[in-house]
Amino acid sequence: MTADSFPSDGDEYRPEPPRPTGLLDVLSVAAVVVDADGRIVFWTPQAEELFGYTSDEALGTYAARLFIHPEHLEVVAKLFSDVLETGRSWAGAFPVRLKDGSTRLTEFRNMRLLDDLGDVYALGIAADHSLLQRVETDLALCERLINQSPIGLALMDPDLRYLLVNPALERIDGIPAEDHLGRTLRETLPLPDIDTIESALRQVLTTGTPLLDQYHVGRPPADPEHEHAWSLSFYRLEDPGGRVLGAATSVVDVTERHRAAAEADRARRRLALIADASTRVGTSLEVEQTARELAEVATGTLADVVAVDVLDSALACRRIRRTDNSPEYFRALALKAAHPTVALRAADPPGDLAAYDGDRLVTLCVHTGRPILVSHVGDQDLPRIARDAEAAALLSQAGVHSYLAVPLIAHGEVLGALDLKRTSNPLPFAADDVVLACELAGRAAVAIDNARWFQSVRNTALTLQRSLLPDHPPHHTGLELASRYQPAQATSEVGGDWYDVIPLSDDKTALVVGDVMGNGIDAAATMGRLRTATCAYADLDLAPGAVLQHLDKITCDLEHYIVTCLYAVYDPRTRQCLIANAGHMPPALAGPGHAPALLDLPSGAPLGVGGIPFEATTVDLSPGDLLVLYTDGLVETRHHPIDERLNVLLSFLDESHRPLEETCDLLLYGLRTSDDHDDVALLVARAL
Repeated sequence: MTADSFPSDGDEYRPEPPRPTGLLDVLSVAAVVVDADGRIVFWTPQAEELFGYTSDEALGTYAARLFIHPEHLEVVAKLFSDVLETGRSWAGAFPVRLKDGSTRLTEFRNMRLLDDLGDVYALGIAADHSLLQRVETDLALCERLINQSPIGLALMDPDLRYLLVNPALERIDGIPAEDHLGRTLRETLPLPDIDTIESALRQVLTTGTPLLDQYHVGRPPADPEHEHAWSLSFYRLEDPGGRVLGAATSVVDVTERHRAAAEADRARRRLALIADASTRVGTSLEVEQTARELAEVATGTLADVVAVDVLDSALACRRIRRTDNSPEYFRALALKAAHPTVALRAADPPGDLAAYDGDRLVTLCVHTGRPILVSHVGDQDLPRIARDAEAAALLSQAGVHSYLAVPLIAHGEVLGALDLKRTSNPLPFAADDVVLACELAGRAAVAIDNARWFQSVRNTALTLQRSLLPDHPPHHTGLELASRYQPAQATSEVGGDWYDVIPLSDDKTALVVGDVMGNGIDAAATMGRLRTATCAYADLDLAPGAVLQHLDKITCDLEHYIVTCLYAVYDPRTRQCLIANAGHMPPALAGPGHAPALLDLPSGAPLGVGGIPFEATTVDLSPGDLLVLYTDGLVETRHHPIDERLNVLLSFLDESHRPLEETCDLLLYGLRTSDDHDDVALLVARAL
């Protein structure tokens, strides 16, 4: 009964109609009173509901005879006597016979009663055992869920003051459970928008509509130095009769997700810088200009002072064997600062050649091929950063407090280093900066690598562009492609190896790899003639065997040349590849779910022998399968059996999901050596 149920002065009292409001109503607890003789003298409606007997049928009847089975009478009589004689209560479950003859296991609480005349009675409180057990289980489950849940949970009264909190909420806001009680959400979770939160919570109490997953950010009293984030949800609590009891609040700590989102935002900014670099760095095939473009992009955003230094041996396109402690000669290519600083005087002017000892950090960077980070530069670090003592003093005067050196690596070769220093920016270099610097350096290194090779082998590159490299569209239906050509020994030596990718009708694609025996311009010219003829016959949509027969006739007319060739046509609609071989190395097939293997093809005779037909073999390509076509220069050496080298090739294809460009580099740098005397053409295709 509420206070509103009581009448004021002069008002007539009108009792509220009964309504189920609590656990006793859920359990429908029955009460039965038995006198000293065992006769039923009180019988509640709940007893009628539980046992099936009406009050007229039960009152005055011996209780034992009414609902106790004969075999249990002796036990019940003894329990009844003990309760009346000793006054000790008895509790337990007992099978009771119902009016319809069935038996129900019933939970009892029996106790002795005395009236004002001294007469003795027995009170029995009973409930269905299975219902009671189910309620007890539900309560235990709820208690465990609340206490052991990783989600912070709280119960609040209609005035939005805490009634109960679980241990998880204690951990989230850092306030003990007892210190919550009686306090408001505003006092325990001081959020900037707490007024909005409390208004929304009162709306939930009014409407009954839950408010879910509300994202809020603040600094809890337990950790005021760091920003935390929470997901709040609110629910109205009602009793079975619909009376509002208060609100339940769930609090999920989503700080990690919040920080991850912040990191993602920083990552987007890094990507924006990388995208900017992709358009601003490598706009020409001039090494010095590319280095200047890299320095301009990195200055200000990433560092206050930026230098780009390239190994002198790399500029000369020489690979030399280095020891860990050997000095290095660096050619300074670019130097830039975000503001005037004496740190510029400590660096090498662009164009100068400087020697750095093996203990210098920039030397260590190029020797290891790894970034060198000194987050907080001390006086003991400056001598290893600067070229000499005078330069170290200038860096100290400039206020250099953080340092990062990142290697310039292209195609597995270290070309130099990107040197970064912070003076006015108060933040030290962190792991994110290392990632960003490596990405910029990697992109710039490729551009520098392209520029240096272009400058050193310009004439040979022009010849190869006309006669060797195919001018195929970058995309072919159903295929992802990557290719490489690598000359033998000296970069200017031209060979007769070639590859080609030819678009055909009906979205088909022809893949070609061939090898004209010999080296020099004559071999390259012969290769160019054969490549042109191959494209012409491919346009006629001839079968692979027929194309090779025509090429065989052309080769017979050439003097002193023997040519091997592999011609394949891939149809993305059937996912089949038709391959014909003219004395060439067998292609390799790798893919998800099966080990890399060499295709078993009829070897055929080389082109130029004449008069021998060429057979075509059909190979099914599943999505993700790699088809690797190559010339013998990739696997043949003077010191190893060919079978051993082919097995090594297959071992590099065990991860078919690897990016194709990376696969090409891995094959070339894993199988090629500095004393190889043959050039290589490599074509890798992945079925999509």
